[in-house]
Amino acid sequence: MTLQLTVPNMACDVCAKNITNAVKALDSKATVTADPKTKQVDIETETAETAIREALEQAGYPASA
Repeated sequence: MTLQLTVPNMACDVCAKNITNAVKALDSKATVTADPKTKQVDIETETAETAIREALEQAGYPASA
């Protein structure tokens, strides 16, 4: 499943790395592309979207649709 999320408070590469780590903690095989310039995160994962959103929120990066 591919998710496209917007993370408004992703400001830099460190933020992108933290987002990637939060997703990988749930699904180590996930593919994550996070772009701080566009605030866009593309995730290829088998994990449910609700779980991904919850993990991002817990990491301090709540996502919008």
